[in-house]
Amino acid sequence: MIITLDGPAGAGKSSTARALACRLGWFYMDTGAMYRAVTLVALERDVALDDGPGLAALAESLAIAFRDGRVFVGDRDISSEIRTEQITAATRSVADAPPVRDAMKRMQRTIAGGLDVVTEGRDQGSVVFPHAELKVFLTASPEERARRRHREEEARGVDTSLHAVLAAQNRRDEGDRIRAVGAMKPADDAVLVETDGLTEEQVVDRLVHLIEERRTSRGA
Repeated sequence: MIITLDGPAGAGKSSTARALACRLGWFYMDTGAMYRAVTLVALERDVALDDGPGLAALAESLAIAFRDGRVFVGDRDISSEIRTEQITAATRSVADAPPVRDAMKRMQRTIAGGLDVVTEGRDQGSVVFPHAELKVFLTASPEERARRRHREEEARGVDTSLHAVLAAQNRRDEGDRIRAVGAMKPADDAVLVETDGLTEEQVVDRLVHLIEERRTSRGA
């Protein structure tokens, strides 16, 4: 069974998907980490970030894997390396390249083959897994998402204001909506789940209930 979680930044996709997969004992696929992995290796090998075909060929050559909550390229644990500001800034152009998205779509489908999977991103339900048994679009109000991000920034010691975080988030949301490929939008049959005022556990409870409903309807 495949469960997709899509939605905007700050909606809690990653933490919710990870917690849901943990509760269910399923495989968790962090698609953002996969694009970050390609970006990291591209920078190390001097592959131009505007060379779509070259980046796609690189992506196809990489053995990206998830093990015990860590991200690997081959036998190399890159979990920490892909979370730097440099990689965050560079990943957008890599993820925007149509040949790269095609390559990653194939890789994501291969990884998910034969598994019970929770996968999250922007286009998992709308593009990558259009036949997923449950598609969820996880969201929250812009203000709530900005407050969450602001708390995260403060916890990391970043000196910024809530106003600045909200403005940056709005710019990112708009950019994600108008992307030529991999645009952020709910699948036509996605279930909208708003997380305002909910704890992570409550959101996971809601998703587990949705999964049980789908399983019951499939068995009927």
